[in-house]
Amino acid sequence: MSSNAIATSTRILFLFLTVSFAVSDQKTTGYDAVKSYNLPAGILPKGVVDYKLNPKTGDFNVYFNGTCKFSIQSYQLKYNATISGVISTGNVKNLNGVSVKVLLFWVNKVEVSLDSGNLDFSVGVASASFPAADFVESPQCGCGFDCNGFLFSS
Repeated sequence: MSSNAIATSTRILFLFLTVSFAVSDQKTTGYDAVKSYNLPAGILPKGVVDYKLNPKTGDFNVYFNGTCKFSIQSYQLKYNATISGVISTGNVKNLNGVSVKVLLFWVNKVEVSLDSGNLDFSVGVASASFPAADFVESPQCGCGFDCNGFLFSS
């Protein structure tokens, strides 16, 4: 084998290993993590910058650049810059950092669960149910799912 062939083979092997390690080191997104628990990605608004998840306990933190507010139907929602809770298949409990406006007050949302194709959002004694299919896409801060013609900054 000539020295040019060896050099070329070495470069190809180095390139292959570099690409392989780069691909294997890529962290899944927060949206992918949510989907791995059989929940739609759209329970998280667009703009997740990072997340931490303990797969043994389900404890998680999700990080945004800032507070995110938007409306879904007649509900006003607010996500703090950091939200946390415990995730399991089809369920999020002990949710902190997400609130919904009820009348004139902001109430902390404490649980999200998937039941027969519906997502149930609970604030303790009250809850609302929506088709899970409505949450395939993530809402946007400022305009939620109804962003046609809406100008916003993120």
